[in-house]
Amino acid sequence: MVNKEEYREKIIQAAGRIFSRYGFRKTTMDEIAKSLNMGKSSIYYYFKSKESIFEAVVLHEANVLRNNLTTAIKSVDSPVEKIKKYVFVRMKSFENLSNYYNSIFDKDLNHFDFIEMIREKHDREELATLRLILYIGSRRNVFAIENSEYTALVIQTTLKGLEVPLFWKKKEVNIENRLNAILEVLFNGILKK
Repeated sequence: MVNKEEYREKIIQAAGRIFSRYGFRKTTMDEIAKSLNMGKSSIYYYFKSKESIFEAVVLHEANVLRNNLTTAIKSVDSPVEKIKKYVFVRMKSFENLSNYYNSIFDKDLNHFDFIEMIREKHDREELATLRLILYIGSRRNVFAIENSEYTALVIQTTLKGLEVPLFWKKKEVNIENRLNAILEVLFNGILKK
């Protein structure tokens, strides 16, 4: 018996690899079908279009990122370590979740409504997660924060500012040093004590 969800998942996985290699525009349904040793009509049984496959791939990668971040911050108790884990997992995910990040940055994909919805959802979830970590740290007297919402927004903005050089350069960038420098400023500031 054919498990429809299993086949959908195989198509999403294969298409994800092809989209990340060639981009959305250059990927064809023929390539996706060929990579799975299926006929193109079989792919259309599960997905109505290349766009719907791409949407499923992006949603899948967004869920992977969300799960990785949740696992990372739950793996430690200290609010400082939670922020460190969040920042490192988030930024290192660029390599493995290229379709998700492509959809966020590629202006040629802006006409897809689902991309803007995914962007907005990610931003809301990220702010909520950062606010929660900051709130916990403040309650434990680890962080001296007057406004956790504003502080979460500052952290998010900083991380988004790092995305562009990391994402577009595609060459070896020492992300560890950059992230550690950001965390150093975040936790210790720039004022002389």
